[in-house]
Amino acid sequence: MTNFEQPLLHEVAELPESRRADVLAFVRYSHLSLMDDAELERLYDAAVSSILETAARYHVTKADIEAEIRTVREERASRTTIDLDGGEG
Repeated sequence: MTNFEQPLLHEVAELPESRRADVLAFVRYSHLSLMDDAELERLYDAAVSSILETAARYHVTKADIEAEIRTVREERASRTTIDLDGGEG
């Protein structure tokens, strides 16, 4: 373990579990931001392919997936409203 990794892991280990996930997400985002567009597109295509293969294995159709996405988006939209003062309600 390097001189950088040891204190970093120590700091992360002291965070509440919920914040550790935020740190991991940030590190993954940072890693992705270093990739060129071709590599990102390859990773995206591979992820979509894997998702569709899994969906087919469980007999989930594209229409099922689209309906689920629509439902989640509608639920989020109904929970997030903006009042006249510009705040979230």
